[in-house]
Amino acid sequence: MNLQGDTEQKKFDYYKDLYEKELKRNEELTEYIVDLEAENADLTYKLDKIRKSKLWKSIYPIRLAYSHLKNLCIRIKRYGNLKNLLKKIQAKRIERAAYKSYGTLSMPDEETRKKQRETVFPENICFSILVPLYNTPKNFLIEMIDSVKSQTYENWELCLADGSDTQHGEVGDICRGYAEADKRIKYKKLEENLGISGNTNKCLEMASGEYIGLFDHDDILHPCALYEYARVINEQDADYIYCDETTFKGDSIDNMITLHFKPDFAIDNLRANNYICHFSVFSKELIDHTGLFRSEFDGSQDHDLILRLTHNAKKIVHVPKILYYWRSHAGSVASDINAKSYAIDAAKGAVAAHLKQCGFEGFKIESSRAFETIFRIRYKLLDKPLISILIPNKDHVPDLRRCIDSITTRSSYENYEIIVIENNSTEAGTFEYYETLKKHPSIDVVKYDGEFNYSRINNFGEKSARGEYLVLLNNDTEVITRTWLEELLMYAQRPDVGAVGCMLYYEDYSIQHAGIVLGLGAHRSAGHSHYGMNKENLGYMGRLCYAQDVSAVTGACLMTARADYEAVGGLNEDLAVALNDVDFCLKLRHRGLLNVFTPFAELFHYESRSRGTDVTDAAEAKNAERYNKECELFKSIWKEDLEKGDPYFNPNFSLDYSNFVLRGDPKPMVE
Repeated sequence: MNLQGDTEQKKFDYYKDLYEKELKRNEELTEYIVDLEAENADLTYKLDKIRKSKLWKSIYPIRLAYSHLKNLCIRIKRYGNLKNLLKKIQAKRIERAAYKSYGTLSMPDEETRKKQRETVFPENICFSILVPLYNTPKNFLIEMIDSVKSQTYENWELCLADGSDTQHGEVGDICRGYAEADKRIKYKKLEENLGISGNTNKCLEMASGEYIGLFDHDDILHPCALYEYARVINEQDADYIYCDETTFKGDSIDNMITLHFKPDFAIDNLRANNYICHFSVFSKELIDHTGLFRSEFDGSQDHDLILRLTHNAKKIVHVPKILYYWRSHAGSVASDINAKSYAIDAAKGAVAAHLKQCGFEGFKIESSRAFETIFRIRYKLLDKPLISILIPNKDHVPDLRRCIDSITTRSSYENYEIIVIENNSTEAGTFEYYETLKKHPSIDVVKYDGEFNYSRINNFGEKSARGEYLVLLNNDTEVITRTWLEELLMYAQRPDVGAVGCMLYYEDYSIQHAGIVLGLGAHRSAGHSHYGMNKENLGYMGRLCYAQDVSAVTGACLMTARADYEAVGGLNEDLAVALNDVDFCLKLRHRGLLNVFTPFAELFHYESRSRGTDVTDAAEAKNAERYNKECELFKSIWKEDLEKGDPYFNPNFSLDYSNFVLRGDPKPMVE
């Protein structure tokens, strides 16, 4: 019996039949398009005729009022109901109130200043703050220096290298006056302007401290900045520290434009976006190893340096407090990146140099829709391994058909297999469809006997898989992005990555999943960030526009290496329905692996909106009891992680909202 020959003939017959069907379908579509073009031309003519009529012009006020009413109705519908609308209004009110607490209201009182000044740390670290000067406006210069002199931690030195031209001699006069009055201030007038990198490197030559801080000549430090940094150095042995920051304009830090509350260290975020930025402080030993600024990256010298320093740092600590005030004014990068367009090319160059240092080749770096210096990175696929797509199913043939058709007709990646895991279907049409699927050379149907348990079903399906990589996929999804498998695989292939998740939309293109946050939601277990936002939204600080590290991704569409899946024991079968995907991702994280969300692999996820969450949809007490039981089990397993908080979700954000709303009780700036 020639099994190989039978298989080849089966494939030939299948693809011949598929080709003939596609040919016929293309002919039908061509005829349909021609008819539509003719109809469109006729409608355009009629519409132009109406728009030019006197009647249409005379009812403009009525049409305008109708348009406003329609938009209002759409917004109300989007909010769902009055309760949700009031909730959003309340969130905005809380956020506006919280905003004020990060400006002058956050300044320490005299008692706190005294307490911090008198604190004796085991290591009395000296901070050398480097400030390159160039034609600095007088008021900016004075405010900058005074903010350093106001530090409650007093073991510092301010190193000023001045590359100002002859028309700005007052810069030197002011600095010399400060230096004469305070020996901690060191000033040097440079013979020529060496650019940002060169001037800063001259500052470093003056430095004698154990830690180096980078400070711009027109910005302001919070009085407690160095105290907070000294504390984490002593308590955590940090060799690289950064904080949250705000951009302000005018003469007051209370005129805040944006508040940037950052995640803890996240390498994929940093490669795509210099989110760390200010106020970076690092050990002198670290900078001696890596070197300071490289002039070829002027304009994005900070991004280049931060990538190199964090690559070598042993302990990176994020202080989740606004301790840096970035001034926005004409000509500053904070105001407009186009003021320094060379910074865009420099940033791409910095990221490219870092990626090459890390061993990556053949990658592409592109500006994203969010901002010119927020990047989409396309990693080269190292191979084209077999990917096994696991789809649990019980009846719901229309959903399953839509899902599988979207994979087979839209996926550009060819080396995959689909394994449908049948679980307790009862409809005859389901089994008829299965017989059709079995004719496809890349699709198999396996039967799981037993009650519904999402974890157990996928673990069972994995045993039938032949692929090096697995994709867990819900049957109510539909592929949008042609290169969805490549987008997931480019991260899953990395040895430092555990699970990769995609962007999921509801049918109206509102966001269902863009990464999972620990502790988010009423049950304080886990929830989806940016939930319900529109597709066009850029996300908080552009986060919907670049791939990033997250604590977890949804099992509705999740790729992982099969070896990693098996290493952590697959999905936890005690979590039959809820939170098994989050549990899986946390197990990967505890093995030292990253979990990545990419917005560049897009799918629809249809049924979840109609189903709702496990809680709101649980009309039956049994379902509600099951959810609560699994939720409590999850929280007991990951108690310590939940208490620490999600490292990728700043503690200044409320866990009651998915769209990065500030807490009503802001994290105190001074403790």
